Amino acid sequence: MQQNGKQKQLLIIDDEDNMRHMLSSLLSRHGYQIENAADGLEGIALLRKKEFEFVLCDIRMPRMDGMAFLREARDIEHSATIIMMSAYGTVDAAIKAMKLGAYDYISKPFKADEILLVLKKAEERERLKKENDSLRRQLAGLKKECGFGRMVGKSKIMQDMFSLAAKVAQHTTTVLITGESGTGKELVARGIHDSSPRSAGPFVAVNCGGIPENLLESEFFGYKKGAFTGADRNKKGLFAEANGGTLFLDEIGELPLLLQVKLLRVLQEGEIRPIGSSGVEKIDVRIIAATAKNLAGEVEAGRFREDLFYRLNVVHVTVPPLRERKEDIPLLCDCFLKKYNIRLQSGVQGISPAALRRLIDYTWPGNVRELENTMERTMIFSEKKIILPEDLPHRLAGIKQERRLDDFFHTFSLKKAQKQLERSLILRTLEATGGNKSKAAGLLEISYPSLLKKIKDYSLPQANLPVK
Repeated sequence: MQQNGKQKQLLIIDDEDNMRHMLSSLLSRHGYQIENAADGLEGIALLRKKEFEFVLCDIRMPRMDGMAFLREARDIEHSATIIMMSAYGTVDAAIKAMKLGAYDYISKPFKADEILLVLKKAEERERLKKENDSLRRQLAGLKKECGFGRMVGKSKIMQDMFSLAAKVAQHTTTVLITGESGTGKELVARGIHDSSPRSAGPFVAVNCGGIPENLLESEFFGYKKGAFTGADRNKKGLFAEANGGTLFLDEIGELPLLLQVKLLRVLQEGEIRPIGSSGVEKIDVRIIAATAKNLAGEVEAGRFREDLFYRLNVVHVTVPPLRERKEDIPLLCDCFLKKYNIRLQSGVQGISPAALRRLIDYTWPGNVRELENTMERTMIFSEKKIILPEDLPHRLAGIKQERRLDDFFHTFSLKKAQKQLERSLILRTLEATGGNKSKAAGLLEISYPSLLKKIKDYSLPQANLPVK
């Protein structure tokens, strides 16, 4: 067996000369480069000196048996796949060997085909492991190049934002994230938490505008049993729940002035006082706040405390609206296609150039959230493998409603209408596949020669349709 022209290294450990000779003769004929050891001690010495892809190791041997070899091998840096052999095979022995790190177990005596099959399975395992490692490296590289946390973006404005967020993540600094609704402010906050030394701690998110004002204090700071009517137990507040981690205060601009004062004290003193408590509790919480409002304007209007604004605004991260980073729309669409193909079990394979142009040209007042919702809706109702302009919502596709069939075909003749429809459908399919005739023939469910004939019969333009 060879990989990229190189023979695979295999170590045979067995105290029987005949067994070593038989296996060496057999496996060398099948392309393995063989090394031999008479017991576990010799095997460990060779494993320390040389890199092996596979090890065939007997269980019963003098000086160091197979189980002891497995234990010792765990302390050595190696990537070998170990297969155990024994003439005294039992299920218990096999399970014990697997727990100690063996990949497989084969009982003696065995036929040549059996040992070759076991090695073939082991090779397939190694191949899959390497492929998975390669894919993980590629994904990590892609994430590093195009993303931060769960966000993606290749545009310079997003790359600059990712860089700032990654830098601030390494510190406990308070962060203020601003941006329009739907831009992904919470995703930025999660990315900062996940990239920080606090990533093992809790990430607690709360919408400050979503809690009734009379419950805000108890929700944030908790309360002691008996503090008020109905307080029949102690309750931890959001600050206590986030202790050792991050508290994300979304829509911070909605926080009432009275609670703004108490939040400022928490930031200054690092302590909270639950309702009904006679003492304070120290907390270690990183605060990340977010808002779609102009907080500086809210300060001028007297609706937000200036001292709290400056305490929160130590590092300011601005998430740009989607209309300012339109070059990211194809990348986002591809991510949503993959996501909803899995979730919806959809067969949609891509987006036609014309449909993608509509998506790029749209202003997206709801930003990335609106784009994601649009992609999900389109994939639910699409009956084609490629999203076409008419599959998009009416605000993007620009389809006129309530038109009669004769308005489209300009004829009452079925034969003429059929030809017009066929010609139009072929043109749309060629557009959807970027001019790839082989793919178009597949989508149209006709043969490739039939498609070429129809292109000729209908005098369809050839200049910008590459032959494939």
